[in-house]
Amino acid sequence: MISKENILEKTKNLFQGDKVVWVVVAILTFMSLLTVYSASESVANRSYNGNNAFVLLRHALMLMLGLGCMFGASRLNYKRYSRLLLLLFWISIPLLVYTLFFGKNLNHAQRVIGIAGVTFQTSDLAKIALIGFLARVLTLRRDSLDNFKELGIRVMLPILVIVGLIFPENFSTAAMLFATCIVMMFLSKVKMKYIFGFIGIIVAAGAIFMLISFAFSKDNRSATWMKRIERFVGSSEEEADDTANFQVMQSKIAIAGGGIIGKSPGKSTQRNVLPHPYSDFIYAIVLEEYGLVGGVFVLALYLILLYRATRIMLRAPNSFGGLLAMGLAFSLVMQAMVNMGVAVGLFPVTGQPLPFVSMGGTSLLFTGLSIGIIISVTKEIDKVKNDERDSEIEVAEADS
Repeated sequence: MISKENILEKTKNLFQGDKVVWVVVAILTFMSLLTVYSASESVANRSYNGNNAFVLLRHALMLMLGLGCMFGASRLNYKRYSRLLLLLFWISIPLLVYTLFFGKNLNHAQRVIGIAGVTFQTSDLAKIALIGFLARVLTLRRDSLDNFKELGIRVMLPILVIVGLIFPENFSTAAMLFATCIVMMFLSKVKMKYIFGFIGIIVAAGAIFMLISFAFSKDNRSATWMKRIERFVGSSEEEADDTANFQVMQSKIAIAGGGIIGKSPGKSTQRNVLPHPYSDFIYAIVLEEYGLVGGVFVLALYLILLYRATRIMLRAPNSFGGLLAMGLAFSLVMQAMVNMGVAVGLFPVTGQPLPFVSMGGTSLLFTGLSIGIIISVTKEIDKVKNDERDSEIEVAEADS
């Protein structure tokens, strides 16, 4: 007969690594199920004859697959990701090129491709691959990062290639990935003059691309970006019927209606008016149903994830694992901040989901993979620390 102690021990071994990260993911998953079930009423009425249960079950299945990816990734020694993510980096380049020219149109942009009947955004794969690639190179080449030529070929050029391929069809993802890369370079103690020079080159190149693209065609992504920025900076009442302004207006109505403690779960009224309340604007539904208290709580969960990654970085300075965990966590938290910022009107409208909360498909799998890798790093670092502590205890006992 299995004892209670054996069950607890097996459970402890099953969920190894940073327990706080596991708890954060569990809470976000539960929050996702509640909010998506409420927010998906419109899509259920439109596409599934009002069958909210079907939408919830489909979302729950994707969440389970995401959690499965997280669990599987956490079981693999993080050192193996050095070569694995290097391989994915080289695979992601031709995939991004293919997506740029032959990808399926999604929300007026070619961002996804289909493989064996499954569609996914290649930029999701490229983000993880580039972060892993940089963590590897910045660790292996840390003694030669003062050489600008070496830095340019080994670090800046790969960033430029990946970000440049994502940029034409997905500006927000490219910008966030570039910011993550800059943070990783800073943490690796790359000289600030090189970092600022690189930022200047990228910004200038992006501006030139947008101006040329806008000059040759009014019906493209550049025109869309320009319109969104213009509306965000100062929209007029005549533009109130515009889709982007309509989304922001309805989101603010939802937030105002939530007040401090919210209307309670399932009581949202704006879910039937606000476009994409289950994905891009799900944070507005969180604020409407759970109020400012619930919104701050969700924000705190992502900040806790970033804090835990920072602790990993401090405990494993100048290591591949620490840099990898920090890069992945920063990328996820930045995506969350952009999603929440758009909902409250701090950023122009963009299509970034709230990690592990928004209803999604393969994006949940890549989010789970990222968090699983972070947990893998924490697990191995904890193991090393425990081994060192046991060695110190043995030495102390031998001397006594």
